[in-house]
Amino acid sequence: MSSKQEILSQIKEACLVPVLRASSPEKAVRLARAAAEGGVFVMEVTMTVPDAVSVIRTLVKEDPEMLIGAGTVLDPETAKACIAEGAKFIVSPALNLRTVEYCREMDIAVFPGSLTPTEIVTAWQAGADVVKVFPAGAMGGAKYLKSLKAPLPQIEMIPTGGVTVETAHEFLAAGAFGLGVGADLMDESKLDNGGVTAKAREYMAAVKAFREKK
Repeated sequence: MSSKQEILSQIKEACLVPVLRASSPEKAVRLARAAAEGGVFVMEVTMTVPDAVSVIRTLVKEDPEMLIGAGTVLDPETAKACIAEGAKFIVSPALNLRTVEYCREMDIAVFPGSLTPTEIVTAWQAGADVVKVFPAGAMGGAKYLKSLKAPLPQIEMIPTGGVTVETAHEFLAAGAFGLGVGADLMDESKLDNGGVTAKAREYMAAVKAFREKK
């Protein structure tokens, strides 16, 4: 069993954290596998997916090469259910201190959502491993992240919202720990034409190109 530190290292190396939303459990599993085929192995299964906990169970059991986390987790009870099925990290669009506390007790990586400097510092002081900056795009994207990282370099942040293949390098240059990617990658409508796998490859190429330039 991987330690929390190993999980965090794997996520940092993978860089992409796709936010998996789907209209059915079956499509959620297909989306995850299509992205994995394109080289993306970290998946955040959101609780907005119907029967999301069963999706986590299926992917953990049948696709052990993937690193599965739970997203849109709003309370410790939901976190507990997801961890019981094998979720290795917990993500939320907002800061719920009880959830952060529970994940710390369980030694599970937790990425609460925050937006303002005060919220971000509060999340970090509560024990967040990484803070999800959401919605980053609505606040100015990479420029906003850069503004946050200047006084808070010690806090790891994953911007979500506004991340595309075209903006990926800007967010990484601004100091992102990783990139939360939503519908731009995990698009149900592109499942049948290979579009999800193709887009995943584009993202991985963008990350590789950024790292080679450094």
